[in-house]
Amino acid sequence: MFDYTPLFGPIPGGPELLIILVVIVFLFGANKIPELARASGQAMGEFQRGREEIEQEIRDAAATRQREPAEELVDETDERATDDPDLAERATGRNAV
Repeated sequence: MFDYTPLFGPIPGGPELLIILVVIVFLFGANKIPELARASGQAMGEFQRGREEIEQEIRDAAATRQREPAEELVDETDERATDDPDLAERATGRNAV
C-alpha cells in the first residue's frame, strides 16, 4: 500500500552491525571503546541539561509575559477608582470621601 524509502537507505541489521562493531574495535582498540562510550554519554547528558535549562527559561518568560497584562489592568483599575468616587465606592464597598 505505502512505498516507504528510508532517507539514508535501509537500516543495518545483525550482520551489518557486527561488521561495524568489528571495524570500530580495530580502529579504536578494545580498551578505548568504554572511554568513548562514557564520553559520548556525558556529552549527551550535558546536552540534555542545557536543553532543559533553555526550556525552563522559555517557560518562565512565557509565564511572566502572561502575568504582565493582568498586573497592568489592576494598576489601571486602581487609578480610575481613585479618580471616580462612585467607582471607588462600588469597588471597595465603602463610602468614598
